[in-house]
Amino acid sequence: MDSLMVRLGRKTAHLLLRAAAAAAICVMLFLPGQEPTLYTIKGMCILDNDGNRILAKYYDKNVFPTVKEQRAYEKNLFNKTHRADAEIIMLDGLTCVYKSNVDLFFYVMGSTQENELILLSVLNCLYDTITMILKKNVEKRAVLENLDIVMLAFDEICDGGIILDADPSSVMKRVDLRNDDIPIGEQTVAQVLQSAKEQLKWSLLK
Repeated sequence: MDSLMVRLGRKTAHLLLRAAAAAAICVMLFLPGQEPTLYTIKGMCILDNDGNRILAKYYDKNVFPTVKEQRAYEKNLFNKTHRADAEIIMLDGLTCVYKSNVDLFFYVMGSTQENELILLSVLNCLYDTITMILKKNVEKRAVLENLDIVMLAFDEICDGGIILDADPSSVMKRVDLRNDDIPIGEQTVAQVLQSAKEQLKWSLLK
């Protein structure tokens, strides 16, 4: 009974966060005196527990336009956050929300004027989607083995800085659809081996 109440509590909190983020987007778009914009996200990245980049995407060409600048920011960001208990930091003109698990750090960045709830909703969606992709085995090795699918998740959540979806279940469905359409020549070795294992299993069961 207690565990059920905890799960219901978490689900309610998640729904409230999504509703608050949606309301914040509406307020931002129609606030008098401000230019409406859908370009909410400046960047998203995943770093390992040494601060090295696993995957990163930046959507504003005026923000760290070179890979060298991006990596320098990521290293500084990691140094400021890897031992911190908070989940938000203002750094180099950006608002960044983050969370960690095992040997991974997840970051979502927006402008200093950006609503934190919106950034948190994207961060939670990114983390929850990757958790589903990796079947709750959220660690560096698993991400590297499924990097192409994780990249699809990035693209389904945010496109050019515009939030496409903040619902992990919805994102996961579209990732599955797109992953099924990847040509054999573009699949990872892990995907090809998994496909071969499945075919062998079914042939033995016939």
